Amino acid sequence: MGLTAAGAAPALGFAGSARAATKGQPVGAEPALVFDPAAHTEQTIAVRDTTGTVHSVTYRFFKVASYVARPVNAAYQSLNVSVPVSVDGSPVDATDAPILLANSVGGYMPSSVAANTGIIASGMGGGTSRQALALAAGYVVVEPGARGRTLVDADGVYYGTAPAAIVDLKAAVRYLKANKGRVPGDVERIVSSGVSAGGALSALLGASGDSPLYEPYLAEIGAADASDAIFASGDWCPITDLEHADAAYEWNWGGSPLASGALVDQTLSRELTARYADYLPTLGLRTEGHGTLTARNLDDHLVEKYLQPSATRFLAALTDDARADYLAAHPFLTWSGGRARFTWADFLTHVGPRKKNAPSFDAFGLTTPENNLYGTGTTGARHFTLFSLRHEQGAGARLAPDIPAKLRLMNPMHHLVDQVNPHRAKHWWIRVGTKDSDTSLSVVANLATRLENLGDDVDARYYWDGGHGADQDPGEFIGWIAQVTGHRPGVRSRRLPGRGR
Repeated sequence: MGLTAAGAAPALGFAGSARAATKGQPVGAEPALVFDPAAHTEQTIAVRDTTGTVHSVTYRFFKVASYVARPVNAAYQSLNVSVPVSVDGSPVDATDAPILLANSVGGYMPSSVAANTGIIASGMGGGTSRQALALAAGYVVVEPGARGRTLVDADGVYYGTAPAAIVDLKAAVRYLKANKGRVPGDVERIVSSGVSAGGALSALLGASGDSPLYEPYLAEIGAADASDAIFASGDWCPITDLEHADAAYEWNWGGSPLASGALVDQTLSRELTARYADYLPTLGLRTEGHGTLTARNLDDHLVEKYLQPSATRFLAALTDDARADYLAAHPFLTWSGGRARFTWADFLTHVGPRKKNAPSFDAFGLTTPENNLYGTGTTGARHFTLFSLRHEQGAGARLAPDIPAKLRLMNPMHHLVDQVNPHRAKHWWIRVGTKDSDTSLSVVANLATRLENLGDDVDARYYWDGGHGADQDPGEFIGWIAQVTGHRPGVRSRRLPGRGR
């Protein structure tokens, strides 16, 4: 949708639900989804890099009023583009730079960038935002909004529940690719990023590129006729694989007390854990040293491949005195030969209380964000697992007919296991904190292992003692983007093996 000036309203003038306004409108009457390279403002911000050095970054800021021709709500279905012009006074040519597509979705809630007037330099935890670091590195930054689960129109209809958020992010990618040569940056080198639910969506965006399953939804909102495959995916603590999340959570945290000190219903926890034992072999995950992952060896796999290396990196980075103090305070850790060792049981004790009750995601009382995510029409929350549904309604209860399809639309594992997608991203940056009990720690391991089994380039790491949303190596992520895309500041990118649609 073209702009006539920076920040101009979309041609169709939508401020809210557009369904009534566009009903019956022929496709040929839709305005062109054309990026206007002249519609920008120029701004300068100070960006502190991970070494503490402050850089002066001048960039062009573009506001795209909507990335689809028939927005349901343009306040959410819009995006901003930031393009570096100079860093510390030296000119930057971002013509062929990689594009960081940074979503800000949390809790599957709606996310809007419509009111943003520029890049926000500060990020989570008081550090520099990932977007600002990317801009200072010479990358183009795109910030897309997306509908979310709580949006309700005047008729009481929920219009941001599944699969709205992933459909919107795909439409944003299609807008960029349809504007190749007009939008700055290399649209064949799009790298997504997101945290928590946003991390799950980033992973799903990477796994489901060009999947035909989304076509009806994209057509409904007037998405551009282009590819929605991305080059690489950055995913922090992804809350995903939701239909198996309750079982995974109990396998991981079932014996851990709540903050009150009480245990959850242990009969219920054991039932769910048994379901996870049935589920894991269906993924066909294979690792060196353990063969096929099962509920019996998954804990050893997590400890050996992720948790002990995480503690080792943490302890190795400390001074001798600080390391001695930490080991004295945490005697479950053994430090020998420059390596940390401990057992799964001791690790769980170290983490402490679990965050969520049981079931953690498909609550019996329909009270979780995920219950809302699978709402539809005027029904704000629904069960999406047979376990919880039948606990409440009896053994003969059946899931709503649309639920299985929507689960496939929202789960990256469907595109990596059930129907392996050849158009997925081939480069993956995956991170989670070891003290993050928002979901099972096995979620990241399963995702990373499956991608490795498929031959993809995977950089997966757990942050020792990191909580939900932790990002302890932002500078490394920025460098990783340059590495996998072949980008060199000031020169056109050389192509590396990988998908470049």
